[in-house]
Amino acid sequence: MTFGDHVLALDIGGTKLAAGVVGRAGDVRSFVRTPTRVEEGPDTTVKRLLDLGRDALAEAGHRAEDMAAVGIGCGGPLDPVTGRVQGPPGLPGWDDVPIVDLVDTAYGRPSFLENDATAAALGEYHYGRWGDVRQMLYLTVSTGVGGGVILDGRLYRGAAGNGGEFGHVVIDWNGRLCGCGQRGCIEAYASGTSIARRANEALATGEASSMREVPVVTAETVSAHAGRGDALARHVWDETTAALGRALAVMINVIEPELVVLGGGVTRAGDALLLPVRRAALSQAMRPAGAAARVELSAHGDTVGVVGAAASAFLHLDGGGRTHDLAERGNRSHRLPPTKEVSSP
Repeated sequence: MTFGDHVLALDIGGTKLAAGVVGRAGDVRSFVRTPTRVEEGPDTTVKRLLDLGRDALAEAGHRAEDMAAVGIGCGGPLDPVTGRVQGPPGLPGWDDVPIVDLVDTAYGRPSFLENDATAAALGEYHYGRWGDVRQMLYLTVSTGVGGGVILDGRLYRGAAGNGGEFGHVVIDWNGRLCGCGQRGCIEAYASGTSIARRANEALATGEASSMREVPVVTAETVSAHAGRGDALARHVWDETTAALGRALAVMINVIEPELVVLGGGVTRAGDALLLPVRRAALSQAMRPAGAAARVELSAHGDTVGVVGAAASAFLHLDGGGRTHDLAERGNRSHRLPPTKEVSSP
């Protein structure tokens, strides 16, 4: 084993922090995660993230100095050039946090910051099992909604490094208020946060529902109770899949991809999410675009964030931090290890 062929990958989300050691073939040597607890603020959360990275290294039997680099995925907006996080809606208080400098200092290795969904798109394209695909969209549906784009085999970042903010595609300009300050964004309807919020709003009207028996209603609660026939949960879930399908149809019309991949925590619902979203997206897209596309769930499951952060780090190490032909890398299989839950101190 050549240690220089491995990176430490850190994934910063509004709900969870994750870390893993990942090899060049996309093989995940270790994977640990813990709740983010955003209310603690960035200083405490970054310290816990760095400790989590050390746990991932220990579980894989590695040291920081064995790593070629550290890849960091985080929700935007952020500046991947200066390595600073610039106030993501899902991370309140994270205003101009110099995450790359902090990680560099902690581990003594070169570190690279990427929008988490952009990185996940890279990981899916690089290490997924999708065959010969040149145009691909990736959407993460989790605490928020984000995305990434592969165009003609190349990762697209946009002029400021945050291209692919699909969560803020507007489907109703008079709609729900989004965390970004605008109205009607898909994130305000399809994110895990929004699903739970809309369910609680519906419960507050007094309508009967089996979800009243659950202490904390989450997106997973809604999908599970919808599957059991709960009318209120079914209404919220159907609204979610319809909104997400409509937004995907818009994206498919604009990009005309061969493949759309859905990842993130909400996709744990499996076919309950995939099938109605796929049906709505492909039927509402313009005929040529809809006929050319397929919609699938991530090949990586819960590890997609660390796999993406690792893929981004390898891209930088290979001199392709801004543009790189990914098709040269091909599509390799990967191994998923057992997930280790880390209790927060």
